[in-house]
Amino acid sequence: MENQHKTRPLRVLIAKVGLDGHDRGAKVIATSLRDAGMEVIYTGLRQTPEMVVEAALQEDVDAIGVSILSGAHMTVFPRIIALMKAKNMHDVLLTGGGIIPEADMLELESVGVGKLFPPGTPSTLIADYIKDWTSKNRSF
Repeated sequence: MENQHKTRPLRVLIAKVGLDGHDRGAKVIATSLRDAGMEVIYTGLRQTPEMVVEAALQEDVDAIGVSILSGAHMTVFPRIIALMKAKNMHDVLLTGGGIIPEADMLELESVGVGKLFPPGTPSTLIADYIKDWTSKNRSF
């Protein structure tokens, strides 16, 4: 009998970090990723980087998506990356989006953050990016 390997859906954690109380965009992305066949865990508002990484570990996610509109992206993303590295989460994608200047996006990508998406990005591009990254960087 042929061995049929059934893969599980991609698991993505969506988080809002800090005091930013605007979560409509995060909820829209969460819904669109679910529609694209992914399993989505939404942590809710006012998470700390430590809470996000711990939830990602507990949920065994393939990717973490952080929605940030507060301007704290140059603090939040490096802190999450540092925590992920400390927990040996080298094959988990950290991506996100929000109000982030292009120069900051490039700097964050240079320290290990995945592609970051500005407001108005079609959700299909985000889903395709997550699928492509995980197919190249995760072993199932």
